[in-house]
Amino acid sequence: MDVRTVNKGRDLKRVLIMNRHYYISEDLDELEAVENELEESGLATAQIHVLSDDDAGLEHHHLHEVESVLKRDVVHSTEIGALVGVILAALVLLLAWLSGLPETLTWVPFGFLAVVVLGFCTWEGGLMGIQTPHHDFKRFQGALKEGRHVLFVDVDGPQEQLLERIMSFHPSMEVAGTGESTPGWVIGAQNKMGEFTRWAP
Repeated sequence: MDVRTVNKGRDLKRVLIMNRHYYISEDLDELEAVENELEESGLATAQIHVLSDDDAGLEHHHLHEVESVLKRDVVHSTEIGALVGVILAALVLLLAWLSGLPETLTWVPFGFLAVVVLGFCTWEGGLMGIQTPHHDFKRFQGALKEGRHVLFVDVDGPQEQLLERIMSFHPSMEVAGTGESTPGWVIGAQNKMGEFTRWAP
């Protein structure tokens, strides 16, 4: 096997497997310093986010905040709603088939009803998600209400030690655990988009 092929495979695996590390701080100045240090050490802006209820403070300190729509559980709830919709739509079609009505009325009204049920459940799931904090961030609601801020950083294997080294210089940052990261390919796409917007007129 060609060495270049093996290295490409390792690079792809490295990009796809990332971990998310959470830290809590009360000090936006320190968060700004940490973000700058991480970026100067080679981490992309798309790997670093700050979750806070103080949007004006984040903007003033030029911190990479979580977009408003991503603070809510819209995507996850929509997926759950769609799954429920698929099950109910299948149930509608199954009951129609068991009743034998499609033989006299045709399948059209039952197919239409199944599509309406699927659409309604998906829409209702999204609507519920707008009113609910993101499922990954629910554990931080208490800290956010106290006026504190949550830094989360997505890193791959080789970047773990870099993150640990930088955070060792900031002992006041409270370690708040780990979680599921944004997929590496999404972060890569965000980086490319950022490069394009800086390059484009």
